[in-house]
Amino acid sequence: MIPPRVILASASPRRKQFLQALGIPFSVLPADIEEAPAVGESPPSLVERLAAAKAQSVGERLVWEECGQGASAVSGDNPPASQSIQFVVGADTVVALDGESFGKPHNAEEAIAMLQRLRGRCHQVHTAVAVARFAGGSCQAARCLVNSTIVTMRGYTDAEIAKFVSTGTPMDKAGAYAIQDKDFNPVESLSGCPAGVMGMPAADLLRLLAELGLPFAGVWHHVCRAQTGFPCCLETEPNLPR
Repeated sequence: MIPPRVILASASPRRKQFLQALGIPFSVLPADIEEAPAVGESPPSLVERLAAAKAQSVGERLVWEECGQGASAVSGDNPPASQSIQFVVGADTVVALDGESFGKPHNAEEAIAMLQRLRGRCHQVHTAVAVARFAGGSCQAARCLVNSTIVTMRGYTDAEIAKFVSTGTPMDKAGAYAIQDKDFNPVESLSGCPAGVMGMPAADLLRLLAELGLPFAGVWHHVCRAQTGFPCCLETEPNLPR
């Protein structure tokens, strides 16, 4: 029997790091979908829709390729095999301030503007994780969880912003910052999931994989602390709604 395979529908280095640290063997096939928000769409609804769409679109692409109608673009040593079981993981993250969604900045000026607006204020980070199970040429099941965290930024200076943006680091990050950045160190405090702020809430991912039939014995709180530099929320805030 061909063993199940996990496909990450994202090129994000942080998401790849989380799966590697959790001990999940996986291949990468980034999704190619339109990520603009719909009119009036709330930030949590946006990430839920996009994460599910990424998992679905990549799963459908794999089915199409398994039928022999295209060459596989999946990275890794083992391309998809016919009739195999595929677990496709999609994820999306936005930073929300005053009801507005901040994605990745398009240029340095936009990154500076985002960081100036976030400075010294509380905002929310919403990350959705979706897992879709494909087998026998179709999607058998799909689930999605939205993880929300409140982040308070410190009062960094314009000079610190300029130095940080000049490194290019903010350009592939929602809200133009990274909580794990030790030099810029933008976060004063947070309530919720640090891993969700980085784009991959580890406990949610393991829960969804297990519910769809692929359990892993990863110890997520150690992984979260190692990846984010913050304690896992399941240790510090066990009563948070999940």
